[in-house]
Amino acid sequence: MSYQLYRNTTLGHTLQESLDELIQMGQISPQLALKVLLQFDKAINQALAQRVKAKVSFKGKLNTYRFCDNVWTFVLNDVDFREAPVQDIASVGKVKIVACDGESM
Repeated sequence: MSYQLYRNTTLGHTLQESLDELIQMGQISPQLALKVLLQFDKAINQALAQRVKAKVSFKGKLNTYRFCDNVWTFVLNDVDFREAPVQDIASVGKVKIVACDGESM
């Protein structure tokens, strides 16, 4: 099973819009579009798990948290991010973190 979280990214939205357009023009079937989305879910999860090596730490004020269906959701305010070797700092007013169990993928 691959999580569908990355469909809500710019890349995921663009893919879905392109597939919808191809369906409306009759160039692909809805079943093929679904297969493409499932392959996207699998590929993006695999690529992020295997290729991303950077480590980032962050610190902020916890606003809310929730645990439902094995998914943690955290909302933080006034968050500072630091990249490990460089120690660059980026500050953000509000961050939402959605964390899923990697073992069930």
